[in-house]
Amino acid sequence: MELDEAIKKRKSTRSFSDKKPDWRDIIECIDAARYAPMAGDIYSLKIILVDEKEKIKKLADASQQDFIAEAHYVVVFCSNPSMTLNAYGERGEMYLKQQAGAAIQNFLLKIEEKGLATCWIGYFVDRIVKEILKIPEDIEVEAFFPVGYESKVIGGKKQKKRKIDIDNILYFNKYKNKKMNPQKTIYT
Repeated sequence: MELDEAIKKRKSTRSFSDKKPDWRDIIECIDAARYAPMAGDIYSLKIILVDEKEKIKKLADASQQDFIAEAHYVVVFCSNPSMTLNAYGERGEMYLKQQAGAAIQNFLLKIEEKGLATCWIGYFVDRIVKEILKIPEDIEVEAFFPVGYESKVIGGKKQKKRKIDIDNILYFNKYKNKKMNPQKTIYT
């Protein structure tokens, strides 16, 4: 699959089939996260692969999103902020979020390439997730991702991915400026 195709096809899935993915494919997707840029080359991410059904059910409860319990696996992204904060102080907080997002995007694109499905879960009770997975208090849970194969829709329509027009998000040289400066022609 070409990168442009993976970017355009990627979507959130909230219904999983009974077919269980090969865990090695999920490890390959997790491995893609390692190649994201990290501030100061300080690797702050830790990733937990969960395959125990009882824990997956508890994660669904902790996020109040029942569909998560349908997945055979859940991948949990965490950050250990200590070294990044020590190196960059207050600004390190922003770097931690940026690098987690970059790693997660690599993971999501690899999920798409592998023909798997997931949904970015950012709403959950941190304390409960940490308790379920024995995550230390000083580690931040960034997000988690139920992973499986998308359930085929029977008799209904799949939801079409919303695309925003680039003219609604792109500015030139300053905020709200919709026009590029004219290019100067140099005659020789």
